[in-house]
Amino acid sequence: MDLDLSGTGGCSDSEPFALRVLGDSMAPEFEHGMIIIIDPSAPATHGGYVVAQVDGEYLFRQLVIEDGSHYLVALKEDHRRLSIPGRQAIVGVVTQRAGTRRSQHKRYL
Repeated sequence: MDLDLSGTGGCSDSEPFALRVLGDSMAPEFEHGMIIIIDPSAPATHGGYVVAQVDGEYLFRQLVIEDGSHYLVALKEDHRRLSIPGRQAIVGVVTQRAGTRRSQHKRYL
C-alpha cells in the first residue's frame, strides 16, 4: 500500500491520524477500504501493525523482529518480506481499525 503523508491535515508529528487501506496485502485482517488509526508515539513491537517508510515509500505491514533484525510482512503470502533498518523506519503503529459495520471495529493497543 502506497501512502502520501505529506498532507496529514496539519497534525503534529505526535498526533494520531487516519488512513484508508488500499489493496488487499493485509487482508483478511484489514480489508480494502477500512480506516486505520496510526499513532506515531505508540511503541512498535513484534507482531504489531505499522506504517513504515521504505525506499521513499510508505507501507502498511506487520512488524516482525527476529534475532535483532526488523522486517515488514504482508498478511497475504504472495508479497515479499521486506527488511528495514530498525524502528527508525517506522512512522507509526496501528491502534484501531474501522469498517462500514460496527463488527469490523477493533483496537490493537
